[in-house]
Amino acid sequence: MYDLVVVGAGPYGLSIAAHAAAAGLTVRTFGRPMASWRDHMPEGMFLKSEPWSSNLSDPAGKHTLAAYCAGRGLRAEHGRPLPLDVFTDYGLWFGERAVPRVDEERVVCVRRGPDGFLVETAEGVAHGARTVALAVGVMPFVHVPGTLGALPRELATHSSHHRDLSVFRGRDVTVLGAGQAALETAALLAECGAHPRVVARADHVDWNTPPQPLRRGPLRSLRDPHSGLGTGWSSWVWAELPWAVRRLPGGLRARIAGTALGPAGAWWLRDRVESRIPVLLGHRLRAAAETGGTVRLTLESSRGTVTELETDHVVAATGFRPDVGRLELLDPAVRDVLRTAGTSRAPEVGGCFESSLPGLFFAGLLTAPSFGPAMRFVHGAGFTAERLVRGVRRRLAARPPATRLPVPGTRTRHSRAAAPLG
Repeated sequence: MYDLVVVGAGPYGLSIAAHAAAAGLTVRTFGRPMASWRDHMPEGMFLKSEPWSSNLSDPAGKHTLAAYCAGRGLRAEHGRPLPLDVFTDYGLWFGERAVPRVDEERVVCVRRGPDGFLVETAEGVAHGARTVALAVGVMPFVHVPGTLGALPRELATHSSHHRDLSVFRGRDVTVLGAGQAALETAALLAECGAHPRVVARADHVDWNTPPQPLRRGPLRSLRDPHSGLGTGWSSWVWAELPWAVRRLPGGLRARIAGTALGPAGAWWLRDRVESRIPVLLGHRLRAAAETGGTVRLTLESSRGTVTELETDHVVAATGFRPDVGRLELLDPAVRDVLRTAGTSRAPEVGGCFESSLPGLFFAGLLTAPSFGPAMRFVHGAGFTAERLVRGVRRRLAARPPATRLPVPGTRTRHSRAAAPLG
């Protein structure tokens, strides 16, 4: 019986496991380390966040991105974009040093058990846990416009479905969206020999400004403070005061999570897009149909003008929408009793990330409607890990020790209808 089972081994899951291990809890972590970054982001991408705000979290603060880079002769400097592969390797390095055990077995079901929860893997093994933290990342919540739903994968995909964009060399590709994922995907497509265009509902593209120096005069610092999510007072509030966001009314929190820090391109990407890639702004996708191995898109402008264009492939860089109903690994008897946050489909969590079901904790994107936009970024992992583990310890102290201690890893006969351990 584990004190805590962490499901997910990205920046949030690894940080939670590191804090739990340092607190003396018996912890088991399941997931492919840094899977979203290793498997679902195109080669050649760079981090949009500054290196100093992209640390995974351990209580001692030893395993930072800067420490990893310094030991390998790499540069992690303010105002210098960092290759995505460097950050991915850093996450793997962090996991090897700060987390006692990461098991890549896939979790297929989390359900209630006699003394907490049973976490079942695809191999049919059920692990007993007094508490569970779900840090499943963004991939369960991929959002693709419904108008693309009838198209086969050969013709329409989400931006997270691609690691190697060179397969589109020589082909016409339409990218939907106006945020960093859309703009950088389009740039990488052009640079590998494809012919991309960007189509967006927005009437303009927002570009972040180059970061100001870290060392500035007190007046400039007060007027435009730095934060882990960018400069300016609004960014500072979202980055540094997620606990204050949590105290706002539920509907307002959900609106903030959905609108704050909206789509924008990194400052260093601008020259790779403007004057190089066609961008069709102020157009909504009204229909998409397969026609002779290509896609015919019907677009409507903000003035009501209808345009049709043909393309070889559509990449929807349309983000992710937190929805606990799409979390298939949660047993329906668990999922259906969870309260949701405001008007969102995300679970409501308390000040220590515990859901309305005692002992079940959430982290990452699913908690953005509770704690604000910081939970959409790596920067939120430190705040989450410290608070969540504090909540786990409180829950364990409030619950009497288990009277039966089943052997962790007991094999069950049936994947979904396994008998309770013990």
